[in-house]
Amino acid sequence: MTTDNNQANDAFKEQPFVSHLLELRDRLLRALAVVALFFLLLFPFANDIYIWVASPLMAHLPAGSSMIATEVASPFLTPFKLSLVAAFFISIPYTLYQLWAFIAPGLYAHEKRLVLPLVASSTLLFYIGMLFAYYVVFPLVFAFLTGTVPDGVEVATDIARYLDFILTLFFAFGMAFEVPIATFILVWMGVTTPEKLIEKRPYIIVGAFLLGMLLTPPDVISQTLLALPMWLLFEAGVIAAKLFARRVGAEQSADAEAQPAAATSAASTTSSAAAVAGATTTVEPQDPFAAENIAEPPPVNGRGELDSDRYVPLTEAELEAELDIIEAEEEQEYTEYDDAGDEGDGEESVPAAEPSSPVEQKLKQVQQLRDAGQLQAARALLYEVLAEGNADQVNVARNILQQLDDD
Repeated sequence: MTTDNNQANDAFKEQPFVSHLLELRDRLLRALAVVALFFLLLFPFANDIYIWVASPLMAHLPAGSSMIATEVASPFLTPFKLSLVAAFFISIPYTLYQLWAFIAPGLYAHEKRLVLPLVASSTLLFYIGMLFAYYVVFPLVFAFLTGTVPDGVEVATDIARYLDFILTLFFAFGMAFEVPIATFILVWMGVTTPEKLIEKRPYIIVGAFLLGMLLTPPDVISQTLLALPMWLLFEAGVIAAKLFARRVGAEQSADAEAQPAAATSAASTTSSAAAVAGATTTVEPQDPFAAENIAEPPPVNGRGELDSDRYVPLTEAELEAELDIIEAEEEQEYTEYDDAGDEGDGEESVPAAEPSSPVEQKLKQVQQLRDAGQLQAARALLYEVLAEGNADQVNVARNILQQLDDD
């Protein structure tokens, strides 16, 4: 191959590990910049924010009681800490977006369509868990705790201890509301199935109450208010996983039903190609990856990375032409050896040509599966080609995957 072709293949090579670290650093710096921006906006209102957060407890304090600060710097550091944590919570969507932008180039389009809703729904559920803790759990917990104070004891809660307490509950309830997302991901990755999760339901319920005991204060109310939502959200995750598994099973059944028709079509196509190759004269095979036949090298940006915004994959017609050339070369080899063996000159028949490489056979099968509409099976073979093929075969497989994602 020529130098131009080598440069074109360089664009598809994996980037050095250092470049990924640099990109990750840039993403983290952007996320930290947004957190700092929200902090600067919230800090002037730090005292007001703390009063709003402390209102569930102050509403249940006895008349004449108030919160206290036992340390010298607490009146300043506690609202400061609350403003910083609030800025982080508010910037969670942007932080997750930066994480998504970092991993998205390594995903295919069908994976992006599934991961993006999961990221958005997990963020929403985390916020719902925090609101549930503030508006439902806090009033009940503080009413219970202040109502059990012995006679002669005055309730005077330290502002720093109170902040640590509510932040623990915010985080616990926010993570507890992620149970359906975790359940769905386990089923999606094939770690378990909805049926197995249903069988383990008693253990899940006991585990939810154990987590409620460990993550909440030592009272039955907060433990129950954390365990019950976790159990109900687990059931919601199982239902979503069932629907997902049913959809995947329907697609696999459709592929299995179309398999016989595809095999018949492939056999007839192979016979027709052999007949045409035997009736025609020898055609000089062409190299689809030669310098004069390959498309213009994909554009790259200033850092030598592939510019995905300008990259245009091969068209379907071009891919079919390349696969037809490969198939014609193989059929021509078989025909030449068969004709040499059938000559009645008494000479020993020439053995048939060796079969093509497994990767080339998989590319041919991919085309047959695409014609039969079995896209799921075609994707599986293309992933094998990406792992086993050379640079040219990987290039073809990537373009086919791109077309499948666009479809």
